[in-house]
Amino acid sequence: MKTKIYKILKGTFLVSDDSFKNWRFIIYVSLLAVVMIASSHSADKKVYEIARLKNEVSEMRSAFIDGRSKLMKMKMESVIVNNMKEKGIAPSVIPPKKIKIKSQN
Repeated sequence: MKTKIYKILKGTFLVSDDSFKNWRFIIYVSLLAVVMIASSHSADKKVYEIARLKNEVSEMRSAFIDGRSKLMKMKMESVIVNNMKEKGIAPSVIPPKKIKIKSQN
């Protein structure tokens, strides 16, 4: 057990006669580590993109709600009457009448 640990610490397992098996395993583990690192970077990019899109959606939603509330205020009868008074137009005092058209058949 001690000799194996000393061989690992000294690095003699990399230069011995049967070291080809060891090098293959080390290269395999290194390539696997590179793939894992690339995969984690890709996942991080996607997480940041999702967060950015969520912020953009919330900004657009708040702009939509703000615009909708402004439109509702502009459509109120009192606001329309005040705007028309500025232009010299007043609401009618006479109520509207329903017009009935008789068919000529």
